[in-house]
Amino acid sequence: MGNITLGRYIPLDSPIHKMDPRAKIMGMLLMLVAIFFPAGWIGYAILFAAAACAIILAKLSPTFIWKAMKPMLYMLVFLLVINTFFLKTGTPLFTIGSFTMYSDAIFQTLYIAVRLLLMVMITTTLTATTKPLDMTLGIEDLLKPFGKIGVPYHEIAMLISIALRFIPDLIDETQRIIKAQESRGVDLKEGKFTERVMAILSLIVPLFVSAFQRAEDLANAMEARGYAPGEERTRYKVLKMEGRDYILLIVCAALLAGMIWLSMRS
Repeated sequence: MGNITLGRYIPLDSPIHKMDPRAKIMGMLLMLVAIFFPAGWIGYAILFAAAACAIILAKLSPTFIWKAMKPMLYMLVFLLVINTFFLKTGTPLFTIGSFTMYSDAIFQTLYIAVRLLLMVMITTTLTATTKPLDMTLGIEDLLKPFGKIGVPYHEIAMLISIALRFIPDLIDETQRIIKAQESRGVDLKEGKFTERVMAILSLIVPLFVSAFQRAEDLANAMEARGYAPGEERTRYKVLKMEGRDYILLIVCAALLAGMIWLSMRS
């Protein structure tokens, strides 16, 4: 649980940290759209190089990014098993009894793994270089045009910001509950199936209670400070786009156009 890094802000002095959150959010969306175009291995190599450059500019350590990717390994192993049994196209690699492994099962899994890797790199870079408050302001500004058709853009931005902000807190709370239950003799790793189910329940129930208590405390604090959804609000901090922000958007748009071109060629 402690390896989960999504939602953790890392206070560093880097060019990516100083960029406008709206530019970073729009750049992330453009990159995520580019990932889903079948641009081939050349296209994914270009996207990987761009994501790696962003991580280097943000001064994030490779260990931090690796911790964000580790939870995906179990999913990839599961996908490999599923593809092994259901994909029967491509070149036969080896045969064991009545079971045959085909090349497309490997390539399809690698394709998905590369996409997940790029998505984790991009989203982790965004959350690690953007303060929760700046994230809220950026999302609110980007959704503001939809307010003309009745979309509650401020409330949506607030919900997303609170969700991202509380991910690290819930992870820390889970760690504390695990240690408390282990000190009482609860074994979460070994034992029979029924015993492990009961052990997990002893973890989930207090976690939900703690989460609801945090939500109630947050609601009371917001009401005490006069927060009223739907009302016009003023800002202490006003966002302003600079030259480096436009450069980021141009680069991301160029990458998206390049992926579209490569996918059309293939």
